Amino acid sequence: KKTATAGERDAAKQREAMREANARMEQDDGGADTSETFWNKRPKALLDLDSLAFQEGARFMSTKECKLPKNSEILNKKGYQEVHIPCLKKKPVAKGEKLIPFSDLPEWAQLPFKGMEKLNRIQSAVYPCAFKSSHNMLICAPTGAGKTNCALLTILREIGMHMNKDGSINVNAFKIIYVAPMKSLAQEMVLNFGKRLKDYGIKVAELTGDSQLTKSQIDETQLLIVTPEKWDIVTRKNGERTYTQLVKLVIIDEIHLLHDSRGPVLESIVARSIRQTESTQQLIRIVGLSATLPNYRDVAMFLRVKLDGPKKGLFFFDNSYRPCPLAQQYIGVTAKKAFKRYQMMNEICYDKVLQNAGKNQVLVFVHSRKETLTTAKFLRDTALDREELQKFLDDDSGHRAVLQDESESVKHEGLKELLPYGFAIHHAGMKKEDRQLVEELFGDRHIQVLVCTATLAWGVNLPAHSVIIKGTQIYSPEQGTWVELSPLDIMQMMGRAGRPQYD
Repeated sequence: KKTATAGERDAAKQREAMREANARMEQDDGGADTSETFWNKRPKALLDLDSLAFQEGARFMSTKECKLPKNSEILNKKGYQEVHIPCLKKKPVAKGEKLIPFSDLPEWAQLPFKGMEKLNRIQSAVYPCAFKSSHNMLICAPTGAGKTNCALLTILREIGMHMNKDGSINVNAFKIIYVAPMKSLAQEMVLNFGKRLKDYGIKVAELTGDSQLTKSQIDETQLLIVTPEKWDIVTRKNGERTYTQLVKLVIIDEIHLLHDSRGPVLESIVARSIRQTESTQQLIRIVGLSATLPNYRDVAMFLRVKLDGPKKGLFFFDNSYRPCPLAQQYIGVTAKKAFKRYQMMNEICYDKVLQNAGKNQVLVFVHSRKETLTTAKFLRDTALDREELQKFLDDDSGHRAVLQDESESVKHEGLKELLPYGFAIHHAGMKKEDRQLVEELFGDRHIQVLVCTATLAWGVNLPAHSVIIKGTQIYSPEQGTWVELSPLDIMQMMGRAGRPQYD
């Protein structure tokens, strides 16, 4: 018999209390005086909002039938089944479609794109709307398609609108808000935009739970990188109206999180921005960046984006627009016993890592901090037992010497043990110096296999040719049980494979 969790028991109690309250109201209404005024009447029933919510949350699927794409293969092996989905062919270039060279931009707007020749297909398609108009936009494109540059075009449009005739910028006349879903991503964006916008004298700062800014620091900052929860708190306070009224552009990254548990926070940010536009009659441009969404038209309508016509601000690009096409494999372990299943997953994980040994770098995603070390040690020990370590790291290569030297400065005992063999771990519980060292060594291609938690998928942009997601269940402290990963998390992790600037 399945036992109910604490959350389920609480929900059942609440429903029972509501049923009793409704029954009492019906009894009371039976003997009520009909002359009672409308205002004194009690409500006929209480509305249970929890019962209207999707129980599956971010895993809700409106379609009940799933079909595999063309040319997919299903392979049955001992103890597990593999499904191979081939990568989509790139969409042929349409007639009249051309890539816009950076020389077409005004001279002042070319500074952040030094070293680049032209915009890619997606950026060229959104360029007229992003840079030449102030309409609200929703850009749905696969991971690694260059959505950050699309956001940069809208930022340059705002800077251009506050440029004086002598070429100087009136920095006190506007503020731009960039909403990033995680603190690690916010830090990356501060570095990225800070470097690219420094020629304009634009100050970029982070406003998250980790970094507080004083009122004078906020006044000096033009581009604020915030988390949804932090900006929600700021816009709630009426006292902060002085600088929220200067906001001219709100960019919301990963807006597909509307479908996640944090969705209501994003909804309130958008609603307040629209309300402010209506009440003050001063335009706040809203730009949404998202992965490929099934109901992108609904999200566009919510953001007040024009769907068609000359003012069209909705741009949808499917996976065939990925700069690096992505081949996917799904492996279902059929073993019934938990221990046998865990062993099988480790074996399959090693086989898949070995296929890339010496050729490509591999990211292995696991779903707990402890599991990063357990999996990395299993991979290293298996390679030693089978005498296949040479395939991962040549004795002659300079990588081993570099890793040996760097491992001496590492504080984390497990990482210190793994590094000389070309394996490493990364999770939020490690010291910042250790995490940065791992990121640098992996970026310089010294580390061959990196076992990490999902924080790396949302945060740091690291090169990896292949990505392995070991297990699709994650522990949820709120529900007190293991829950399936949401499709958004899976796609975010897969998006780490084949980044265009590396492959």
